[in-house]
Amino acid sequence: MLKGNLVELRPVKEDDLRNIHKWNNNEEVTRLGSGTNFAYQINNPHEALKTYYQKNLSEHNLLDHGQVFSVYTSATNEHIGKCDYRDLNFITRTATIGLLIGEKEYWGRGYGQDIIQTLVNHLFNDLNLKRIQLDTWSGNNQAIRLYEKCGFQVEGRLRQNEFVNGTYYDTVLMGLLQEDVQKS
Repeated sequence: MLKGNLVELRPVKEDDLRNIHKWNNNEEVTRLGSGTNFAYQINNPHEALKTYYQKNLSEHNLLDHGQVFSVYTSATNEHIGKCDYRDLNFITRTATIGLLIGEKEYWGRGYGQDIIQTLVNHLFNDLNLKRIQLDTWSGNNQAIRLYEKCGFQVEGRLRQNEFVNGTYYDTVLMGLLQEDVQKS
């Protein structure tokens, strides 16, 4: 478990899958999170999610692939989201991160920043990574501001790579170096 000021990041447990399914099927949550404006329609959602998260439901996660965490509030122990690191490469010392706060009442209240800072601290300090990257769609201004507040810099764009509500948007590529965090 990783502890932040407001949140605890815990390995995904089977009991968490119900909330994850609910968030994956919430159009507003998925659209803001990934630019996808359609819900996941799965015949057997519990089994499909269980299969997808199987490596995180075991006792030992495969460090070389990454890890998905359930996000819980420290104060009330409420399951409010998920975050992950993936594409972990110990040769280049890089990883990609992502997060989703599924409970809307926690949006804009500092939880996203605490999730990112907790995950970044783990990746830089415990795993000794050099670089962390992420991406979002150019219409998600709230996420871009959050990532910049956490020290991430825009490093590039994939033009008209996302299609949201009938409009094409760029994918915004952002990165953070370990040395950037050490300077601040």
